[in-house]
Amino acid sequence: MMTEPAVQAVHSHVFLGEGHEINERKAWGVIILCGCMMVVEIVGGLVFGSIALVADGMHMSTHAGALLLAALAYSYSRKHVTDGRFTFGTGKFGDLAGFSSALVLAMIALLIGYEAVSRFFSPVPIHFAEAIPIACLGLAVNLTSAWLLSGGHYHHGHEDDEHHEQGAADQDNNMRAAVIHVAADAAVSFLVIVGLTLARLFGWLWMDPLAGIVGASVIASWSYGLLRDTGAILLDMTPDRDVMHGIRQAIEAEGDRLADLHVWRLGPGHLGAIVSVTTRHMRSPRFYRNLLARFASLSHVTVEVEQI
Repeated sequence: MMTEPAVQAVHSHVFLGEGHEINERKAWGVIILCGCMMVVEIVGGLVFGSIALVADGMHMSTHAGALLLAALAYSYSRKHVTDGRFTFGTGKFGDLAGFSSALVLAMIALLIGYEAVSRFFSPVPIHFAEAIPIACLGLAVNLTSAWLLSGGHYHHGHEDDEHHEQGAADQDNNMRAAVIHVAADAAVSFLVIVGLTLARLFGWLWMDPLAGIVGASVIASWSYGLLRDTGAILLDMTPDRDVMHGIRQAIEAEGDRLADLHVWRLGPGHLGAIVSVTTRHMRSPRFYRNLLARFASLSHVTVEVEQI
């Protein structure tokens, strides 16, 4: 039996995503902007009696915290990229930060939903003249944050499984978590403005807590998607079945048998693989390494060959 890494004896374990340092700077910049707006919205909502505005401010705080997690994850993974204690590099720090951010989102969604429902039964006076401008300012901040963070392509909806898996290996879930927070905040801000405006025009005070409930549902939905995707990566679920199918086809097309195969994500755009081959031919692990070189996303491959 022959076993060797499908790379040179001394090889890199740098599995950071493309544009890592640029995304890090974007995250720190938006943290400052969102932190200031968070304080304005929460204080304004408490003073002027709008639970939806408080909900928007609370969610603003969660995405400010998520951006802080994202920025720290970028910084830490970059500074420790050559630390030998991390067997497969630091590429998964962003996924860990995204998972943590999603947990916080889920808890905040529950708190907002509870408070909004309670306001249906115990409504409070709302100072519309002050609350609506603050909500509009919150929406402006969210749109500005989205503009500052723009530059990548992130899918937030319910993709089909095949499309979702094809993008799973390349997606930077650290930046995706930041973009999700901003997008959800923009949606909640819009709902706040609509709810307050209708309540002011028609006296429908129930529109304000209803906007809070809808906003909580939006937050919960984004949280679920982020938990699902980052959790799968942290548990080393196969991120791209097309790559696995391609590896199997490439090896078995040579008349060999693929005895075992493991493919997992090491970082944005980087996959690791362990390939076990049973063959009747005198073929070295290097032969299979060259055979799999066509898969650009395979950054770290270990090949085991058993001759029979």
